[in-house]
Amino acid sequence: MLRYELEEQDVAAVRFGISPLCELGLSLRAIRAPASFPLQLPWVSRTEAARADLDHEALDALIDDRLWTPDFLNPRPRSPLTRLDEELAELDRIAPERFHADLVAVHGRVPEVFGGSPRAAVRRMIGALEELWDASFAATWPRMRAVLEADVVHRGRQIAQSGLGEMLNGLSSTIDFDGEILSVRLRDPNDRTQRIDGTGLTLVPTMFTRRSSAPIGWGPPMVMYPARGQGALWEAERVANPEAVAGILGAARASLLTALADPASTTELAIRFGVTPSAVNQHLRALRAAGLVVSTRYGRSVLYLRSDLGSALLAGAVRPR
Repeated sequence: MLRYELEEQDVAAVRFGISPLCELGLSLRAIRAPASFPLQLPWVSRTEAARADLDHEALDALIDDRLWTPDFLNPRPRSPLTRLDEELAELDRIAPERFHADLVAVHGRVPEVFGGSPRAAVRRMIGALEELWDASFAATWPRMRAVLEADVVHRGRQIAQSGLGEMLNGLSSTIDFDGEILSVRLRDPNDRTQRIDGTGLTLVPTMFTRRSSAPIGWGPPMVMYPARGQGALWEAERVANPEAVAGILGAARASLLTALADPASTTELAIRFGVTPSAVNQHLRALRAAGLVVSTRYGRSVLYLRSDLGSALLAGAVRPR
């Protein structure tokens, strides 16, 4: 059990971040034990051929049989817009002592592939991670980021509507917040209690965890939790829509309106419904022109959400006669 103790000022400093490097590191778990990550199986299968010629010796040394990864693969993101090249540049400057210490924390030793010159070992590791990114992430990262950003927006709405406590308790079944202590149930048998002490708590949505994850060591307070819509990234969605509304708007637009109870981007909706982004855009423009959906910019994405008028239309369509 990991416990973060939050004072009043710490509660006010809870923030969100998105980390491409965290996604890379956590994806090694789905690759190592795909049966334990059913929602990610389509991704594992689709990228298998592209991963055939990677530096598996180096990548395998970044994870153990418990599916633990070294903390240097889980940097605390500075913002929701963190870029991989920035994170890799910082990783390239890691002190040899910390590089070895984080590996020992996972394996009990420094794996042979990373023995010898620390500088050469770090360069080989970064090269292996860049190859993994190019093979398995580059093409789909905009879609992944859209899901992660939509999750952050959803959590922000929860805070505004119901308060921070309800949002924190809704992150995962393995996370509990009692107003002062955030408890994270991990597979680590050791109990740890860490005071935030003004350093802030960062919450990181991820596509590659089922429960919750946290750094192994005593680094900056951070919790990685499962993003909403993990499975929707890989599987086309068919959302039921009220027949009366479908008769007015058409089945596609009624389905989109039904799905937009939570914020989503054009890219995310296209993946969920198995259609092209241009087709989704056409329907969203019509729905927005009618006042049934609203849009807002979040970072580099435009997120859409059902308006009060759209919700009233759906509610009226299913109201008992």
